[in-house]
Amino acid sequence: MRALMRVLLMVAATICVSSAQTSNNSNDNKQQQQQQQRSIWDEPIRFSSKTKDSCTMVVSGAGDYTRLRVSCKGPSQGQTQGRTYYCDFQGKPNLCRAYNLNPRHYFTQMMWDMRKLSHACQGAKIYRPQMCKKYPDEAQMTFLASWPKTTTPKPSKPMQERKPVAPAQTKPITTPKPVKPQPVKPQPGKGVQTKKPSPKPGKTTIRPTEHPESKAARLATEYCWKSFHGICTYFISWFQN
Repeated sequence: MRALMRVLLMVAATICVSSAQTSNNSNDNKQQQQQQQRSIWDEPIRFSSKTKDSCTMVVSGAGDYTRLRVSCKGPSQGQTQGRTYYCDFQGKPNLCRAYNLNPRHYFTQMMWDMRKLSHACQGAKIYRPQMCKKYPDEAQMTFLASWPKTTTPKPSKPMQERKPVAPAQTKPITTPKPVKPQPVKPQPGKGVQTKKPSPKPGKTTIRPTEHPESKAARLATEYCWKSFHGICTYFISWFQN
């Protein structure tokens, strides 16, 4: 029994020691986180915009989200006070590993972009610091609201100058040139077709009617001897009559 009691006492002692160590470690982590939060929450980041507006960045917690407020005040000009405005951003930058190691530097990188603007609240809708640029939009600081609400006016298009219209030039009236007759080109395989002259009606020569005696004398000279021309002519003319 005594040996059993000693074992139980040793087990209980080890359990108490381990639980004490875990509670101490959790307390240390909470203290470190509180110190980091205090170093960010209590000490705002200050900067000046491009138009010499004095701005401050204050970080706070809103449940699981981290909220950022940027407040600015412009320089006074004589009796007129400078403009005042602010804007809020919200996100979960604790999803980024680099943010948990150095959260203040995360917002410092945001400040480097804002100080280049003429109006610190008219920048990007989602800021992606270089140290957490590869993380999704949920891990970035997203624009939430601003006051006063400012709308960037659209640049008006300059009126186009009307160009003077030159008077229409009247062209001189030109008389049409006579068209020259173009020679007819012979088609391939066909010679130049020339018009054949129509035949003219021939002249009819009216032969004189021969007298019966002259005809008898002609026949006598063709078929009779010269010494019988007279007799042949007589008989031929007699037979013709």
